[in-house]
Amino acid sequence: MNDDPTLRADAEASAYAAVVEERAPANVALAGRGAGTPKPGRAVAAEAVSGFLASKWLALGVAVAALALPYLNSGTYVIRIAVDALIFVLLAVGLNIVVGFCGLLDLGYAAFFAIGAYTSGLLATVFGWPMIATVPVVVVAAVVGGLVIGGPTLRLRSDYLAIVTLGFGEIIRITANNLDFTGGPNGLYGIPGFGDTGLRADITLYWVTTVVVCAAVLFSSRLGRGRLGRAWRFVREDEDAAEAMGIHTYKVKFAAYIAGAVFGGIAGVLFAAHQTAISAPSFNFLWSALILMAVVLGGMGSTPGVVVGALAISLLPELLRGAENWRYLIFGLLLIVVMVFRPQGLLPARTGEPGRRRGRRAQGGVS
Repeated sequence: MNDDPTLRADAEASAYAAVVEERAPANVALAGRGAGTPKPGRAVAAEAVSGFLASKWLALGVAVAALALPYLNSGTYVIRIAVDALIFVLLAVGLNIVVGFCGLLDLGYAAFFAIGAYTSGLLATVFGWPMIATVPVVVVAAVVGGLVIGGPTLRLRSDYLAIVTLGFGEIIRITANNLDFTGGPNGLYGIPGFGDTGLRADITLYWVTTVVVCAAVLFSSRLGRGRLGRAWRFVREDEDAAEAMGIHTYKVKFAAYIAGAVFGGIAGVLFAAHQTAISAPSFNFLWSALILMAVVLGGMGSTPGVVVGALAISLLPELLRGAENWRYLIFGLLLIVVMVFRPQGLLPARTGEPGRRRGRRAQGGVS
């Protein structure tokens, strides 16, 4: 009976299934070429590079270098470009919570950017408030904006949600362009900075922006690794399955949308202080598209990747300024090349829970 072909086939199938369970997903080769395990050297190198780029020590080094930039080069042009890049990083990190963590396609993120800029600009120019005092009001205004648009629309999915958010962004821009107290087409001007600290105004703004962006990146990273971040990932992967497992998907998506709105509002405060003058065309659809591009280019759901993508989108046009009229063509070609050869993003999010990844590495080392 032990020589029965059916029993032998069942035993072989069970042994194969056990090997697959132990060794993670099997590699299926093309017909006639044979199957094999990945090259250990390449896998170890890729894991080491990914771990280094996502390590907290590298992030700490980048933060220290950013804070030390005025000591290395305090030129007006360099500081201005650096502030622009940092504000763009803050916007990208905020949109990554909505799109990367939770999987909500938002095409009107510039609306919250405009809400923050106009709220702080009005309070500073009309009522004479210090810019730092406008931040709590801006946070409340961004939350209210998130409630207004997110409340009735977050039950929608995919393209429908994208269309609604796109319309919301255009409504905010057109409204600001037609109201008298927002300055109409002329906008607001004479917006102050963050006060007299005995330093140049742009240096003060740079350091304030750097501290805010570093805190926002750290907060976003910790938020994505926590319980709420896991719920966002489950909703992103399969909303129906997440709801079946007891996750209140509407509340989870709402939390992501509100968090992204707050990040966008704070970025608006920094933008208003940086530009000293704002108008409705400053918050058109191109802003939302560029921020979304940074999230996709860096790697959706990866905070380090989004930071890299935002820096690439904001700094590459300036680095290519020597090419004059060809710089945007070169910029576009570079983006196409990156997305063709790196469709998952420059630094994609690592799949799986950290504890399980460590367990798999330890098990591989033992075996």
